Amino acid sequence: MRIGILQCDATNENFRDEHGDYPGMFISLFQSIDPELQFSVFDVRLEQYPQTPQECDAYLITGSRFSVYDDEAWIHKLEKFVVELHGEKHPLLGICFGHQMIARALGGKTEKAAQGWGAGVQSFHKTATKSWIYPALENFSLLVFYQDQVTQLPEGAELLAENEFCPIASFQIEDHILTFQGHPELKKTYTKELLELREQILGPEIFEAGVKSLDQSIQPQVITNWMINFLRNGESS
Repeated sequence: MRIGILQCDATNENFRDEHGDYPGMFISLFQSIDPELQFSVFDVRLEQYPQTPQECDAYLITGSRFSVYDDEAWIHKLEKFVVELHGEKHPLLGICFGHQMIARALGGKTEKAAQGWGAGVQSFHKTATKSWIYPALENFSLLVFYQDQVTQLPEGAELLAENEFCPIASFQIEDHILTFQGHPELKKTYTKELLELREQILGPEIFEAGVKSLDQSIQPQVITNWMINFLRNGESS
């Protein structure tokens, strides 16, 4: 299976030598579960796209420092590509910005959340049982870094996970779209440096809580298993 990574941002250049870039984070994570997976990378900020959707078996939209409602040409083009993929029922994953983009493109709503920034580790409660959710967990934790949230699901979407801070943390549309607000690809060392970089933006309370939350356990490989199972039409890996 070949997954096309639709890259929507790059890591801070001061961190790149140590932590790499976002596509590499996803590739490393997914191949730690299935080494035979193949990848292509398309930097959609530069309007790089496959010749046809069929060039890859599935696509994954990464996170981004941008908002999906920003008036940027590349964001508008990506939104149209999401609509195209959905129309063809082509498998698609969305992470953070990708989760929010898919919701917005397909008629849901994404906006700056009144709750403010989510940063650090957050725990989520699973709200539905699916054959591909294996290994099974009722609750899971992931690293997060966001201030926009999906506030209205698109038509036909089913809520899969939530918490009090983020009521729409994961959703599914039929058998071809799966999204998560959290970041399975990030590591705690990178997130800590990102917290320190943005300390002034976050403010002391959110910054300190975010750093403290890094002591909690996370389950990125479990969530990646779920995504791979989903792309394999519900078969567990």
